[in-house]
Amino acid sequence: MTGAPQPRADHYSYAVYADSAMAEAFDALRFSGPIGRLIAETQEQVIAGFLAPVAGRTVLDVGTGTGRAAIALASRGAIVTGVDASAQMLEVAERRAKEAGIRVTFAAGDAHGLAFADRSFDAAICLRVLMHTPDWRQSLRELCRVSRDRVVFDYPALSSAAALQAAARHAAHVLGRSVEAYRVFGARAVRSELAANGFRLADTHRQFVLPIAFHKRLNSAAATGRIEGALARAGLTRLLGSPVTVVAERGAPLEPGVA
Repeated sequence: MTGAPQPRADHYSYAVYADSAMAEAFDALRFSGPIGRLIAETQEQVIAGFLAPVAGRTVLDVGTGTGRAAIALASRGAIVTGVDASAQMLEVAERRAKEAGIRVTFAAGDAHGLAFADRSFDAAICLRVLMHTPDWRQSLRELCRVSRDRVVFDYPALSSAAALQAAARHAAHVLGRSVEAYRVFGARAVRSELAANGFRLADTHRQFVLPIAFHKRLNSAAATGRIEGALARAGLTRLLGSPVTVVAERGAPLEPGVA
């Protein structure tokens, strides 16, 4: 473990999830309905592709929550450890894994200071965490430190509709409202931080051009597919799509102009 100082437990990214009712409701809130299922299924496929071959690979899932990604990877043959700062979320994760008959090791842990030696895992993943965590750079350093060759994480893009929602939430937070005022990321900052930790960006996947809230109101995976497919064909997903899921590999940066 690096011995990095742990952030205050009253930060919303800790306090909100240190609650049994939230932990029990989390999957239904985020991944129910046709669009929630589309988001979950697409990300599971993208992550499996980024980590291929999955079978036999040791993976650390940081901020595992209810264990959705950890269980999905373990079902494909990965040897998965999931860590989370919330005991309540881990309780749900352990129950879900047991019900699915899937073996995953779950343990308490904080993204800012992981209790594992350098390069302990083949890969580390971190989903819907860096956008909320108090110090995203420290958290990303830890992901890179414990991974031998790959890290996979996601973020809402600065060049997307998510940036408008993030700005509105920050304004509401300043006015004293209880909201999750998440951050958005620019691609340059992400590449720079990866390079500082000995990793290079290898591939990306962008999901939606239009806000997720819009698609959830639409409530039709077929309609979302048609709309987002048309936007992709127009080249807009590559520019404006969000959330962005990335895979980075340990090694020297690519030469300029190499995708």
